[in-house]
Amino acid sequence: MRRLSPIGLAVALAILGLATSETAAQESFFKGKTIRIIVGYPAGGGFDAYSRLIAHHLGRHIPGSPTIIVENMAGAGGLIAANHLYKVARPDGLAVGHFVGSLLLGQVLGQKGIEFEARKFEYVAAPVRAYPVCAFTRASGITKLEQWTAAKTPPKLGGVALGASSPDNAIKVLKAALGLSGQLVSGYKGTAAIRLAAESGELTGSCWPWASVKSTWRKGIEGGDVVIVLQAAPAPYPDLSGVPLAISLAKTDEARKLIQVGIHDDSVAFYQYALPPGTPKDRVQALRKGFSETMKDPEFLADAGKAKLDIDPVSGEEIEKNVAGLFNIEPSLVTKLKELLLQ
Repeated sequence: MRRLSPIGLAVALAILGLATSETAAQESFFKGKTIRIIVGYPAGGGFDAYSRLIAHHLGRHIPGSPTIIVENMAGAGGLIAANHLYKVARPDGLAVGHFVGSLLLGQVLGQKGIEFEARKFEYVAAPVRAYPVCAFTRASGITKLEQWTAAKTPPKLGGVALGASSPDNAIKVLKAALGLSGQLVSGYKGTAAIRLAAESGELTGSCWPWASVKSTWRKGIEGGDVVIVLQAAPAPYPDLSGVPLAISLAKTDEARKLIQVGIHDDSVAFYQYALPPGTPKDRVQALRKGFSETMKDPEFLADAGKAKLDIDPVSGEEIEKNVAGLFNIEPSLVTKLKELLLQ
């Protein structure tokens, strides 16, 4: 066994001492404190489901074992929560925002109402890469893609808010890229409200992440009352192997680019968790580490399985790179997406 030199041993001890000191400082700060996860949507949807599951397990993976609570701050497709995190929340590591990553693209496109700079948030992680699917009620008469394309009356599809938001983004991009018909009915407070409207016959369905649909609309899917007719992921989901893949149906380069940037790339940071600008770096790292450990926690994974919530985590560093890439989209595509998503 190779022995360290006196200098090497001193350096190793110094690094160990620094790490121990940082952990002690973080434990001293978080102990007895409460971390708020500010969810930009009402209870009952995918964002709320993920946050409540994570809140149940995250605390024991953060030094000092703070209490974690969920606070719903719904409105404007998550924009109220995003602006609050940026402008109002204290940058102390005790306020974590959970709002749709599509709003980050919205800044690039010049969406009205955005009062944040996406590159200044401190990104913690995301629990899953959230590629959307299009779900219809069996009562609507649409149970496969061919029936959608042949529909004489454009099906009514539920949305949340004007601007770069979900499910609105996916519906607009898929209509433009694949020539699908559909009447986007926006203004619902979240996907829970959209589900209820579809079940009552007010809507025929909508398009939002499979990770959320399979969990929150589970009874409808298992009972055969809800059917997935299209998926917009880079590759088919294992449990949707027979459902057509949107990117494979695109017939032009522009259509493929719209799906790639407007849906695939957007889905990486879809369920991101962020901290206010200026949050101390050691607390950012403590939360990133705690989040990463939670995603591997057997008890957490068991609860996620019971809730039918997919776990495919994205690191804070990857989200940072993803956000930086949004500001390098070619101008012509920015113009096209702006025309498509903000009108």
